[in-house]
Amino acid sequence: MSNVSYLIFDVESVADGQLISQVRYPELGLSAKDAISAYQDELLENKGTTFIPHTFQVPTAVVIAKVSADFELLDIVSLDEPSFRPHVITKHFWTGWEMYRRPIWVTFNGRSFDLPLMELAAFRYGISVPDWFKNEGYRSPRNRFNVDSHLDLQDVLTNFGAARCNGGLNLVAQMLGKPGKIGMSGDRVQEQFDQGNQVAISDYCRCDVLDTYFVFVRTQVLLGSITIEKEREIVASAKQWILDRQDQSNAYRDYLKSWSDWNNPWEEQGT
Repeated sequence: MSNVSYLIFDVESVADGQLISQVRYPELGLSAKDAISAYQDELLENKGTTFIPHTFQVPTAVVIAKVSADFELLDIVSLDEPSFRPHVITKHFWTGWEMYRRPIWVTFNGRSFDLPLMELAAFRYGISVPDWFKNEGYRSPRNRFNVDSHLDLQDVLTNFGAARCNGGLNLVAQMLGKPGKIGMSGDRVQEQFDQGNQVAISDYCRCDVLDTYFVFVRTQVLLGSITIEKEREIVASAKQWILDRQDQSNAYRDYLKSWSDWNNPWEEQGT
C-alpha cells in the first residue's frame, strides 16, 4: 500500500436533472429529463456546447491508476463498479487517498474540472476531507502551483495556462502513439448514461486514464526525472500489464487494438 506514490484519475459525470429543474427552472416544474434537455438547448444556443457545468453534475465513473514512486503501473480500479453509486464513488475516492497516505493526484485538466467536481461531491454527500482542505499557505494541497499534491499535466504543458493545449489529452496521447479518444467522447456520456451503458462509460474512462498514465511517464522525461530509455522500459512493462488483463475488460482490448509504438526519430536518423 505504501508503494503507491501517484494516483492518476479521470472522472466521467452526468447531470443532476432535479437540481437543474429546481435552480434554473423553478417556476416550470420540469422533470429531471426535461430540465437537462432545456439546459442543454440553452447552452447550445448561447455557448455552442451542450456540456453542462460541473456544478450541476455528479460522478458516474471514476477510474484510478495506482503508480509507484518509480512510475510503474501497479493497478487500475473503477470505483464502485458495477453499481456506480455517486456517493459511494465519492467516499471511496477521498478515503482511498487517505488510506494510501495522500499520494500525488495526477490528472489532465483536472484542475478545472475533475477535482472541483469531486470536491463539490464531497460537500454534497457530507464527506470530510480535512487533509485536502487544510491551509498551509503555498504548501496547501489545493494551491494551484503545489505540484506535490496535484500534478495537472495540462498545466505542465501550457505553463499553467499561459498557452493553450489545443487538442487536449487526445492530441498529446497520439503524439506518443497511444490511442487517444476511442469509441466515445465526453459529450456523449450523458446519452450513454440515459441508455444504461454505465460499464461502457467506465471503460471509456479507463482508456482516458491509460492515456494520462503514458503522458505522465513522458512528462517525467521532460522534467528530467527519467531518461527516454527508462521510459521505454516502463511503457513496455505497462503494455504487458494491459495484455495480461485484456480478458478482464473491453477497455483493455480496445486500447491494445489502437496501440502503436512511439516513432523514435533519433533511431530513424541513426543519431
